[in-house]
Amino acid sequence: MPGRRKANDKTARYELGFFRRQFAHLATVLILIALVAVAPALGQDTSKPPDQGGQDNQKPTGPAGAIAEGVKKPVDVFNLLDEKSIVFPDIAASTQPLTPSEKFELFVDNSISVHTIMWSALGSAVGQADDSPTGFGQGWDAYGKRFGSSMARGASSEFFGTFILASVMHYDPRFFPERDPSFGHAVAYSVKRVFVTRSDEGKRVVDVPGLVGPLLGEALANVYWPDRNRTVGDTFFRYGLDLATRAGGNMLREYWPVVYRKLSHTTSALGLSTETSAVGQ
Repeated sequence: MPGRRKANDKTARYELGFFRRQFAHLATVLILIALVAVAPALGQDTSKPPDQGGQDNQKPTGPAGAIAEGVKKPVDVFNLLDEKSIVFPDIAASTQPLTPSEKFELFVDNSISVHTIMWSALGSAVGQADDSPTGFGQGWDAYGKRFGSSMARGASSEFFGTFILASVMHYDPRFFPERDPSFGHAVAYSVKRVFVTRSDEGKRVVDVPGLVGPLLGEALANVYWPDRNRTVGDTFFRYGLDLATRAGGNMLREYWPVVYRKLSHTTSALGLSTETSAVGQ
């Protein structure tokens, strides 16, 4: 019986490793397919978006006005927040490019934001129930290790992607929600924004910082990850999950400006002050 149990455990570990390797291969293929799919869109150059203060300019009349009427300004398609959110700090509050120091501040804000802490807490609970990674074991001490490693992985990813690479490559690491999107369009846009972002000049570019940053963060995580969970397959498995959860998070970011404004109107109707309503952002 003990020998059969060991054999079954060995088989289970082999099957788990096999599926993780297959998932890593699938994630790599999906990334390549997505990059090929969005490549034509990257060739469409977008001029630098005007400041929000220029939205009230008088529209031209005549044939030129008719053409301009059918083409929205870049700023018109953005559903920007009135101020920075404490839930999703990376949602753009203006179209002005960020300085390197502002990108560093954004990296810090993203690393300790409300959604980052909540996601790490929830993900650690799921990992605890699933005993993943197996090297952490069970109990509150193991949960603390899972939560701490999740926060550290997120901070490393933000450091490399939001600050270092975005500053060096002059990319804008923020998320620009669309104005009044349909559900289907929001899904497509959220997935697209995993692979495509804006440069500081407002042009559409491949999101190299957003793709490479999480991979570097997961590679660094192997320093403090359990020994048995430091394989290449494990690293790419976590990386694939990072990209998938990023797409899901983009869906929340897409609708958050609308949700926040509705919450603000509700608090105003209840007679709460503007300072009180801002806390709920």
